[in-house]
Amino acid sequence: MKTKLASRLMTTALVTALAGVGLTLPASGATGSTAVPSWAVSHSEALQADVDAILRTGTVGVVARSTGPRGSRYATAGVADKATGEAPRLGDRFRMASASKTFVATVLLQLVGEGRLSLDDSVAHWLPGVVSGHGNDGAAITVRQLLQHTSGLFNYTEDFPEFADAAGYQADRYTTWTPEQLVAIAMRHAPKFAPGKGWSYSNTNYILAGMIIQKVTGHSWEQEVTGRVIRPLGLRDTLAPTTYARIPGRHLRGYSSFGEEGEPIDVTEFNPSAGGAAGSMISTTADLTRFYEALLGGRLLRPAELKAMRTTVPATELDEAWPGVSYGLGLMRVPLSCGGDYYSHGGDLPGYTTRDGVSADGSRTVVLSATGDGSSDLTTQQAQNDLIDRELCA
Repeated sequence: MKTKLASRLMTTALVTALAGVGLTLPASGATGSTAVPSWAVSHSEALQADVDAILRTGTVGVVARSTGPRGSRYATAGVADKATGEAPRLGDRFRMASASKTFVATVLLQLVGEGRLSLDDSVAHWLPGVVSGHGNDGAAITVRQLLQHTSGLFNYTEDFPEFADAAGYQADRYTTWTPEQLVAIAMRHAPKFAPGKGWSYSNTNYILAGMIIQKVTGHSWEQEVTGRVIRPLGLRDTLAPTTYARIPGRHLRGYSSFGEEGEPIDVTEFNPSAGGAAGSMISTTADLTRFYEALLGGRLLRPAELKAMRTTVPATELDEAWPGVSYGLGLMRVPLSCGGDYYSHGGDLPGYTTRDGVSADGSRTVVLSATGDGSSDLTTQQAQNDLIDRELCA
């Protein structure tokens, strides 16, 4: 979620060849699925007005797709690349940041449905000794609490130089981090509260979730997400990365000033291991639409696990950005102005923002990506909220 830049990994969105599952990088110059059939999606003037409103809040480029029973509509604004002035295309890839968490939670819940672990298993059961020191106790934290952000664990990105400022980013952008190293950063800090006694967004939770996937399956979380979600759904422009720093094919370039004075710098390239299972994936609006339709439509999880994912607790820490929001297992629930709720998981990295919303049955979906920092207050956030709300209420 977009809070301070030092903790903006929802992060909140990276590419590599995954040898174990056969995912390879496109040849130089290859593109993603940027050609959109005219019968499949049409430009929307109403959506364009909302996209333009987001651009006016200080973003660099915006791409949005809205899909419902009458088909898909799109709108774009700004530039995909400041150096060339090239306009964004609907099929451009982007770093989805913490929208990755829903993919990771889906895989863990699939494993629960297969009887290979329980949501009530302790972290220490699967990762003995990893969560310890300074009052941290993995034996007292459950898998459910990791996915729900009720563990109390310190958010490692709040003490992470790569996202703190431009100098830290430039110094560490190509550094490879292991999950153990990222968790160790969090273990230098006392927990914010006892497990189950509060709610606080922590990327550390999902780094641990990725480690548990590997412990249970013998495969990395990237391999499991690819084999269980990306391939079966045909998400050919979605990538679960390891260490490759570039975005292959046509993509939106990211820009950030890290809250400092001066011109924003290009932050498109960085080693995705810094985000890992907490927020390192790449996708497009079309692929994320297909994913959320399948998830809420009941095609990825059994009924019991989908119910668990959708069972939420108040997330008051995020209430300023999303009034009335609550959080389940890798999925947010947000009230609609027209009544009812929608499900979502946003994502923020320096230079990239992903926002999405899907109806309870998966029949209506909105996905948008914006580059640049946007406004320093909640103006950009509100404009994005307004777009999603209007489209889902239309």
